[in-house]
Amino acid sequence: MFLIGIAIVMKYIIPYLTKQLAHSMELLTLFAIAWAVFLGAGSELLGFSKEVGAFLAGVSLASTEYRDSIGGRLTSIRDFLLLFFFISLGARLDWSTVSTQIGRSLVFSIFVLIGNPLIVLVIMGLMGYRRRTGFLAGLTVAQISEFSLIVAALGLNLGHISNETMGLITLVGVITIFTSTYMILYSGQLYNLLSKPLKIFEKHNPYREAAIDTLKDGFGPVDIILAGLGNYGSGLMEYLLRRNKKIVGVDFDPGALEGWRKKGVPVVYGDIANQELYDQLPLNSAQWVISTIRSQEMNMSMINNLKAKNYGNRLALTAISNDEAQVFEQAGAHLVFRPFIDASERAADTLTYAIEFLPEIINWPISFLQVRIRSDASVVGQEIRDLSLSSAGISILAVSRGGTIYYEPKPDFRIFPADILLIMGPPASLKDAESMLNQLKLQIDTENKRNFEIAEIEMSDNSEISGKSVAGIQFRQKYGVTLVGIRRGVQQITTINPSEHLESGDYLIVIGKSDAVKALKEKAPI
Repeated sequence: MFLIGIAIVMKYIIPYLTKQLAHSMELLTLFAIAWAVFLGAGSELLGFSKEVGAFLAGVSLASTEYRDSIGGRLTSIRDFLLLFFFISLGARLDWSTVSTQIGRSLVFSIFVLIGNPLIVLVIMGLMGYRRRTGFLAGLTVAQISEFSLIVAALGLNLGHISNETMGLITLVGVITIFTSTYMILYSGQLYNLLSKPLKIFEKHNPYREAAIDTLKDGFGPVDIILAGLGNYGSGLMEYLLRRNKKIVGVDFDPGALEGWRKKGVPVVYGDIANQELYDQLPLNSAQWVISTIRSQEMNMSMINNLKAKNYGNRLALTAISNDEAQVFEQAGAHLVFRPFIDASERAADTLTYAIEFLPEIINWPISFLQVRIRSDASVVGQEIRDLSLSSAGISILAVSRGGTIYYEPKPDFRIFPADILLIMGPPASLKDAESMLNQLKLQIDTENKRNFEIAEIEMSDNSEISGKSVAGIQFRQKYGVTLVGIRRGVQQITTINPSEHLESGDYLIVIGKSDAVKALKEKAPI
């Protein structure tokens, strides 16, 4: 009857009640505590233990949609009360019996530390998960936990077990909780050490995780591999797709992967700390590997895994501080994103613009709107006179660029990416003007997509420029490229003096527009 009553309350009363109380987190938290105490007391009154009642209270609250909010608020209280629970257990532990239990406690501890993960590995392998997923899940149960101690303490109070047995269970709990903590902390290193033997726990086709992947062998070369599809990563993905980049997304959140899969973006389920993940990725064709994950440990793991796979192209990582960015650059990252710093600078520009110029709201038949120009908008590079705004009655009153405001810009004022325009006009026309200003620029042809290219060109023995100085050759004027380095045998010259004379057999490192570099390559050896 007790269980039936709680089931009815879970089904019909608690969902409605928590929905009403959710308007105040304090009331919701207070109700959760009161409900646990009420069921605990009611259970004891009916002849059961208060632990059973409290456990059923937790189960009933976990069935609501507000369980995460309640759990988050109760975490500190739970940890505080657990402290006294363990103190109580330690105070009641008869240490005089421990010396006789050491041998048995070690046997049971080894069984728990090794046996529990093996059981989970077998189960998850049969269910179609990869061995790494099963291994990491198994490590979380490589202990008997405090709940086992609660059950044992209850058995001791009821006289079902002796003090010696309680001491054995407590000792096993101390050993397994302590050891499993470090097993979880060093799970990555443990998995790398045991990955080959653990292969027996993985099916030939781990269909549950493989089904999430949509990257196929016939997909072809990609431009970017993007790891981390959270808020920042998804925003970056959206803008890169607007620029017609071919991207493969990587994440371990099935929900995030499902959203991009529906949009037709190839995705791979996995953790960047997993070395085996990189076997599934098209590293040979990717120009960039990007991580938007804000974890120094995970990003350093990515660097090491890419080096192990001999990845030779570009790497971009995300840092939360300048110190972290410096660590990534020293480790080999070619580009480091600083989202907080970048966002702060943009926010400061926008705020400065609003404070200095944005007019107050006035009840006129015209309205004001501020528009930020995207980097891939079709109006980038155009002059104001080229914009078809005046025909709709729209005027540009001011332009904010890098914290500087240009009032009443002239017709020859050129629009740059990230400019913030203050436009004025009829309310019905402003939104149309905003759409026009940020209309996506048509993709330029493949031949001219890359504005700049770097190349190494060999000088022949009878080269026409052999013996001449760099200043006398005039690379920019004659060939349309810039000389940035010279490789002469084992010597590498990166700081070039204009009076430096070129020699036969030199390798010239030049940079310039693709067509100019291509024309110079056709003349090689020069």
